[in-house]
Amino acid sequence: MNAKQDKSASYEKNSLSLSGAVAMGTGVMIGAGIFALTGQVAELAREWFALAFLLAAVVAGFSAYSYVKMSNAHPSAGGIAMYLQKAYGKGTMTAATALLMYFSMVINESLVARTFGTYTLQLFDVEPNSILVPLLGVGLLGFAFFVNILSNKFIQSFSFFMAFIKIGGVAIFAAGGLWAAGISLPASPNLADAGADSFLGAVALAILAYKGFTTITNSGEEIREPHRNVGRAIIISISICLLLYLLVSLAVGSSLSVSEIIQAKDYALAEAARPAFGDYGLWFTVLFAIIATVSGVIASVFAVSRMLAMLTEMKLVPHRHFGMPGDIQKHTLVYTIVFAMLLTLFFDLSRIASLGAIFYIIMDIAVHWGVLRHLREEIDANAAILVTAILLDVVVLAAFLLVKAQTDMLILYAAAAGLVIIFLGEQLFLRRLQEEGG
Repeated sequence: MNAKQDKSASYEKNSLSLSGAVAMGTGVMIGAGIFALTGQVAELAREWFALAFLLAAVVAGFSAYSYVKMSNAHPSAGGIAMYLQKAYGKGTMTAATALLMYFSMVINESLVARTFGTYTLQLFDVEPNSILVPLLGVGLLGFAFFVNILSNKFIQSFSFFMAFIKIGGVAIFAAGGLWAAGISLPASPNLADAGADSFLGAVALAILAYKGFTTITNSGEEIREPHRNVGRAIIISISICLLLYLLVSLAVGSSLSVSEIIQAKDYALAEAARPAFGDYGLWFTVLFAIIATVSGVIASVFAVSRMLAMLTEMKLVPHRHFGMPGDIQKHTLVYTIVFAMLLTLFFDLSRIASLGAIFYIIMDIAVHWGVLRHLREEIDANAAILVTAILLDVVVLAAFLLVKAQTDMLILYAAAAGLVIIFLGEQLFLRRLQEEGG
């Protein structure tokens, strides 16, 4: 094969453009961040929920530093799993922490699936806590499964197209809401009403609205000029979502009081459309939420199943075929969908989001620590930025755990049990694999 053919083959392999990578990241973020979390963040931050989204973007920005530096140096389809292995080696820390990322992403899928159900029911005279909410969510996950059986190229093209629709729809909602209701800001810069721990807990929850950028790292081998464009895509995705979240927060805050937002926290955007636009605004918002959540779940399932397949191929997690046909990624797709369906059926939105936030932030701390201790010189990373990223994560996680300890201890028990099972299970699996000479 000559040089020209080599270049052509490389181009075919790296077929995802910078704009396509940005679309993938924003597509996952907007699906969960806007529709699922606005009301829940407002419940903790009160009038200051827009500021919570802003500070969450700052935390995500510092967090993105490690991923950008690692992706510039080592772009890979393994994404975070490969980063962890380079930092900690092929051991329990790498496997368990990568699984935390995997589970946090699956939790995010169930969060968006239930959000789909909640918003869809706004078109009908049905109670928001109806059993139809989880059933509709399960139906969406089933649809995402069948779409993901199709070719990767179709999913990437679909995600790219839908991302533009979501960005445009959110911009229309925010601009229309601000035009109809005007901009309403708190009269005093005093955060005492929310409480420092509650406000920082809101920031921790709002971080989930930005974590979709990590899906970009899983496509390192498919992005053109990955040493440069993976990092660029991460930065652009976070910036776009920050702007949209701030505009939507201001629009919602201008249309509804904090108590009204909290009362309708699972469908806050739909409720905010009523006073500003009436029934037409409600229908537009709900239909747009359906489009956003459907496309967000499809893109997330694609990225998450790829990640679990990579962990399986790296022999970091156990794998069983259970008689299923097809390759490993088809099997991991089934596991991912089944787990997301179970979460959708048995957990409400608040608890799903809380579990996702805890698992994700712990994983994020592990990534920064690994880069700081083992890879800083190799990838030319700034120690001060890494330490700042760790401290920010620790502060918001501690505040969030404190809030949950006062309001919902079950989440802390579930998170602790999950951590023990994951770390202990991985230690036993890897030990057995080593004994068998794997």
